[in-house]
Amino acid sequence: MQSKGSNYHRNATAGLVFRSPISALMLCTIAAIASFYVAGRLWQDAEHRVYLSKELDRITGQGKSAISVDDTLKIIGCREQQKKLTALEMELAAARQEGFVSTQSSKAKTSPTKRPLVMIGVLTGFGRKNNREVIRKAWMTTGEALKKMEDQKGVIARFVIGRSANRGDSLDRGIDIENKNYNDFFILESHVEAPEEQPKKTKLFFAHAAERWEAEFYAKVNDDVYVNIDALGTTLAAQLDNPRVYIGCMKSGEVFSEEGQKWYEPDWWKFGDGKTYFRHASGEMFVISKALARFVSINRSFLRTYAFDDVSTGSWFIGLDVKHIDDKKFCCASWSAGYP
Repeated sequence: MQSKGSNYHRNATAGLVFRSPISALMLCTIAAIASFYVAGRLWQDAEHRVYLSKELDRITGQGKSAISVDDTLKIIGCREQQKKLTALEMELAAARQEGFVSTQSSKAKTSPTKRPLVMIGVLTGFGRKNNREVIRKAWMTTGEALKKMEDQKGVIARFVIGRSANRGDSLDRGIDIENKNYNDFFILESHVEAPEEQPKKTKLFFAHAAERWEAEFYAKVNDDVYVNIDALGTTLAAQLDNPRVYIGCMKSGEVFSEEGQKWYEPDWWKFGDGKTYFRHASGEMFVISKALARFVSINRSFLRTYAFDDVSTGSWFIGLDVKHIDDKKFCCASWSAGYP
């Protein structure tokens, strides 16, 4: 005889056995649907990644991963060097065909290029042709004699001038014709000639001269000064061991603060209550070494100019480790006297 509890247990077990196949089927169905969903999402993500990778390659033009800015600059630099090397190889091949290689090589070995001792810039202007003619006859010379001075004495001399405010006018054409006849001008194309722009002109002269000629020294001279080339060469040769020198007739003087005065200084208040300029080389002629000329060239955009070019030049070297050489041979008795 079975109890009610036994009957209930049997009925419950039969119910469970009857429902189990249905539950398993539902679980399998749900699992399959979930698997398909997950697989579909993974496939979509994979396709998306492939698409993004292709787009990145297309935009950067590289088949590899993106590279850094430094690596990009290195690649560009290598390509530029490769172009230069290819051009040199082509020139060398052409030279071999012309039979010039051995001659040039022997000359390079026997007579290496010597750095010029000094590059002299004679600052001149429009309407100063007579002064230039006097200088050519007195010490600068012309033609083959000018080239001989460069080759044998290491002295390069050029008249320094800018352009007219009305570019291309008769003033510019006159200078171009004169330069065609003598080939002794250093024309500052970016500078506009004006008396009040003399300090900027001096700065541009040093900056561009240092870029064009690699000399030991650079001299600024007015176009009413006579220069003794041999004496100047001896003086400069004695300073070759000093890397940063500033040579000239050192002076100071009163700062004029009243507008309308001949030597008026608009920035007079910067020179203190004593109204006295700091020590600087007189403007008729002064010399700086190549290190200082390069300093001017690199920092030309930041170097302040004052009313006069000699004061301006002196101000650039106040905060630098520069040797100031007060050479009395650079002192002129008057504006038209010169280096003895």
